[in-house]
Amino acid sequence: MSANVGRPFGDHDEWSQAPSDVTEFLEYAEKLGWGDGLPLVPPTAAAITAMLDAAGLDADESLGVMPPAEGLVTAAKVAANAVLAGCTPQAFPVVVAAVQAMLEPRFNLNGVQSTTHPVAPLVIVHGPVVERVGFNARAGTFGPGCRANATVGRAIRLCLLNIGGARPGEGDRSTQGQPSKYTHCIAENAAESPWPSYAVEGAGLSPSDGAVTVFGGENPHNVNDHVSTGAVGILSTVASNVAVLGANNAHYSGGEFFVVLGPEHAATAAGSGFRRRDVQMWLYEKARLSLGELKRGGMWGMQAWPAWKDSETDDGVRLPLVDSPDDFRVLVAGGPGKHSSVLPSFGATRSVTRRVAVADGQPRGTRGT
Repeated sequence: MSANVGRPFGDHDEWSQAPSDVTEFLEYAEKLGWGDGLPLVPPTAAAITAMLDAAGLDADESLGVMPPAEGLVTAAKVAANAVLAGCTPQAFPVVVAAVQAMLEPRFNLNGVQSTTHPVAPLVIVHGPVVERVGFNARAGTFGPGCRANATVGRAIRLCLLNIGGARPGEGDRSTQGQPSKYTHCIAENAAESPWPSYAVEGAGLSPSDGAVTVFGGENPHNVNDHVSTGAVGILSTVASNVAVLGANNAHYSGGEFFVVLGPEHAATAAGSGFRRRDVQMWLYEKARLSLGELKRGGMWGMQAWPAWKDSETDDGVRLPLVDSPDDFRVLVAGGPGKHSSVLPSFGATRSVTRRVAVADGQPRGTRGT
């Protein structure tokens, strides 16, 4: 384990000594073990102050500690990493809310950081902050081309690397990793959703609230269905992406799946009279594997199931991959086209949604909900 895992990023003397020349700074940062391998923006005192001012936070305000290095998370450290990532100050309160959400115990950040599974936190942005800051909720929301999506997701990863000490092969034991360990941030397309916003219906927030959800899972698994004209057809295709042996949910049935429907697939489901709850119930009942299939798969012998499920002996019985219909988290994102995504969970983690507070029309820090 390198010294940088045991010596968390963010000492003020390191910032003050950092050269402002980009080329010189990259060499400086590399020697200190900062960064994700891509070019970085020098975290000058002025840039950090601008971030803190945008969120209404004091530099030394503590947000907690970040595993596995147990690095102290201060507002200034998070701000410095947001600068490194290329964030705008306007987007910084979203970063703070996401960091706070990941530090909640039920998210199990230590497990997410340290596992051999390729899990990465997905940040989902909801509400008026999407348009205000300029997040892309439509075509290509999981992909490149939008500064807000790219830099907010990257800021989270830099915090996990630099403050949490989760460097590949050291604090982060992921066998292969995944591309979303660079940046993983989307926005909910509430304008084209046939159902209330995820943050409203799923987390009980007001439509006027900006919010973020963090979820520890895999890269999106594409759902291609250009043929189905009703909810059952669309959801049957979705279910085939859910009921697979290789996902952690096959043995950690207490985990979640995020089902991110494209607007066209969501409209088709809603056209059949399906509400979000109907989608959850249908997938819970239909997206299953038989006990015999689970035994033949590589997960058998390491399953972490509730007692009722573990007591089954009939190889023909079909078992759900989650403990409750609520564990199918359904929202709409993306643009035109008949594609959706399923994101399996790491399993030993729960998603967290937090409000991004707004004052005088601008994001000004966060408080939990």
